[in-house]
Amino acid sequence: MPIIRLEPAFKDYIWGGTRLRDDFKKKCDYDKVAESWELSCHKDGASVVATGEDKGLTLAQYIDKHGKAVLGTNCGRFEAFPILIKLIDAKDNLSVQVHPDNEYAQRVEGEYGKTEMWYVVDCDEGAELLYGFKHEISKEEFAERIKNNTLLEVTDNVPVHRGDVFFIEAGTLHAIGKGILIAEIQQNSNTTYRIYDYGRVGKDGKPRELHIEKAQDVTKLAPAKQYPDTPAEQHEGYTSKLLASCEYFTTYVLDITGEAQLEADGASFNSLLILEGEGTAGEVEFKKGDSIFVTAGTGKYTVKGNCRAILTKIDKY
Repeated sequence: MPIIRLEPAFKDYIWGGTRLRDDFKKKCDYDKVAESWELSCHKDGASVVATGEDKGLTLAQYIDKHGKAVLGTNCGRFEAFPILIKLIDAKDNLSVQVHPDNEYAQRVEGEYGKTEMWYVVDCDEGAELLYGFKHEISKEEFAERIKNNTLLEVTDNVPVHRGDVFFIEAGTLHAIGKGILIAEIQQNSNTTYRIYDYGRVGKDGKPRELHIEKAQDVTKLAPAKQYPDTPAEQHEGYTSKLLASCEYFTTYVLDITGEAQLEADGASFNSLLILEGEGTAGEVEFKKGDSIFVTAGTGKYTVKGNCRAILTKIDKY
């Protein structure tokens, strides 16, 4: 079945809220639903096929059954499934953190590094996030500010609004602020180095682990690299706007009104994360919050309905 709907894995991190359950109708019994991993083959949380004859298989099992051709030829350069897509509900501030690049992560952690992008689905008025530094600093100043608890004096806090996009290369210091709901498209990695965590304690009552030395190894001590904004393009039945394109993923936001012809050729699968509205992709029904996986080689397919969706695929690099 070339088009399937997926069910996510959930995470109940201490900073999470309840909007994924309350607003997006996610079926989860956690008190806090911090993240839903909507497209994932990661060992720490796998998506599960929710429709068709393969219902109940994890996405990884589905790929094993049908072969890597369902991912497309552009995925051939990756040893493992290349990306992970999440919805993130930050009721409280996330820790100040950084992700390593591939070379460091594979050498030290045994998995991919993490470059990622954020699309702000919704946010409270006045919400901010931390995004790189205000100006370049030295390694010595970085170490000293971590030690004396003044790091936040030199980091860049950015006001956010619905529809904002942030491209976060590996090595970029960052933190999602409270009151922000984000769609995150990232490399298939779960490696995060915390530098500062507001003195919080975990479920065991102990301060959460920090990773100061590793963070010092990988953090770029400069302002974050801004990804250029691109204009929206009008197509028959929908508009599309490029959000980010890199070696690991290419992502668009689509606003569909009525009927749209999309295509998943042999080069890459399509992932559709539905942020608003409802409709059908081929014969598969979807609603707000659903994740649709369209196998490579499906060809042209029709999305009917009125909805906003994040479209992700893997381009040739």
